[in-house]
Amino acid sequence: MIKEIAELRGYPVIYSTPVAWGEMDALGHVNNIMYFRYFESARSDYFQRIGVWDHAREHGIGVILHSTQCRFKRPLTYPDQIHVGAATVEVMADRFRMKYAVWSETQQAIVAEGEGLIVVYDYNQNQKCPMPSWMRDAMADLEKKASQPTNL
Repeated sequence: MIKEIAELRGYPVIYSTPVAWGEMDALGHVNNIMYFRYFESARSDYFQRIGVWDHAREHGIGVILHSTQCRFKRPLTYPDQIHVGAATVEVMADRFRMKYAVWSETQQAIVAEGEGLIVVYDYNQNQKCPMPSWMRDAMADLEKKASQPTNL
């Protein structure tokens, strides 16, 4: 059965994964570091969809994470299935800001929200660089999908 998740409308990329037993800590909930892994997986999926990884391998221009943060709203536990939304919310000359949301099937709610600042990076020159037009255009095309219903 396909179910719409209203809280994830506005996210063009949704990464889904089960919560693993080994992700929990001694207190019986998912360890805080795992949320950053969830964000990373959703962000990587986003980059794959806009062609960042292929372009970085071919031309040396890619992205690098500058900073990230997480706001924990509810504890997450095993077993559960989560859906992690990723979207770009601000684009600048040489960087962009993403937002993330982690939605729990068990709790039927957002359990964490986060942000990341990503810099466009020239790996051949080892320095930041202006965002190429192909990247900006690919992001805009992908973000247009966020206006469509989010179904899982």
